[in-house]
Amino acid sequence: MERWKGGGVMSKRRFGKVRKLPSGRWQASFINPAGVRQNAPHTFKTRTDASRWLTLVEADISRGTWLDERAASETFGNFARAVLRDSPTIGVRWRETCERNMRLHLAPLLDMPLRAVSPTQVREWHAAALRGKGGKTSISQSYRFLRMVMNVAVREGLIARNPCQIPSAGVVRAAERPVATPAQILELVEAITPRYRTAVLIAAWCGLRRGEIAGLRVADVDLVEHTITVRKNRVEPLHDRQRAHDKDPKTEAGKRTITIPPHVIPVVRLHLDEYAGKDRLFISRDGSPLRGNTLYQAFVRARRRSELNKLTFHDLRHTGQTLAAQTGATLADLMKRLGHSSMVAARRYLHAVDGRDREIANALSALAAHGDAARLPHSITVTGA
Repeated sequence: MERWKGGGVMSKRRFGKVRKLPSGRWQASFINPAGVRQNAPHTFKTRTDASRWLTLVEADISRGTWLDERAASETFGNFARAVLRDSPTIGVRWRETCERNMRLHLAPLLDMPLRAVSPTQVREWHAAALRGKGGKTSISQSYRFLRMVMNVAVREGLIARNPCQIPSAGVVRAAERPVATPAQILELVEAITPRYRTAVLIAAWCGLRRGEIAGLRVADVDLVEHTITVRKNRVEPLHDRQRAHDKDPKTEAGKRTITIPPHVIPVVRLHLDEYAGKDRLFISRDGSPLRGNTLYQAFVRARRRSELNKLTFHDLRHTGQTLAAQTGATLADLMKRLGHSSMVAARRYLHAVDGRDREIANALSALAAHGDAARLPHSITVTGA
């Protein structure tokens, strides 16, 4: 036994140290795996209790199962915000969505220590959220975010097991989407403001997303080869439009060159002559980069005039997928054309041959001119975007 510098009596051990505090209680400390001395999260009534606690810590460290109780006392809210801040894979829009869902749906868990968020707590939170006024999609998003944050906590050794154990709670059931016929696509093109006609056509016949369309440059269009190359995606934060920027697609599959169906080429050529900017393919009337919401509002007005009120702009992409399938395109062809990335699908299906994309584009033009609308489904259930 010897005196501790800060006061009290210290007891030496093979692993860790125990000392008696002036209050009469006992404090245990040890060198953690990071090489830093760490005190027990609480004091002990007797030296035996403190020594027993250190024995358990030593055993956990040797087995590789030790958890940092002090770090696990961090609240879920603070840890979740740190994960959002530090993760390089979380995009601006998804970060905004998660922050909104933390305020609207995850508030009951924010002040709880990580170690206190148990499977029972998660189950009760989820059931209460479903009984509330929130939409099922946002609740499903909230659960996925909660599960992701807890996965990080497990990886960092803060908790032993992810408490999110509710089957399918993070799955959004795919709704049936309407599929436009070639004639309906033409109605939309005629109804929309002329400067946005090409956007509708390449969404429907080339399968581009709205952000991909807004991110196109003039140099991305090759009128000799009749192709469009997707290199960037335009991202617009919901609460700060001034921070809009171009970024790489989420996956390498999103970077792709698509053959434009021949019947779309004249409209693209006209757009380049009359509406394109010096650099960007789509610009606003003031010459600034096209805002996604501007395109969406123009589409809504055209949709209303065409009496296609249930059709969304993103449905044009699914329409293109369905029409391409009508030409005989394989799933691998569709994955390549639409920029989908799936390891499961890649194992199941053959890769598309580049030459097939031109065949698909030609067949799409034939369908536009002579397609039998009766052969097209009125809706399609989709599992991804």
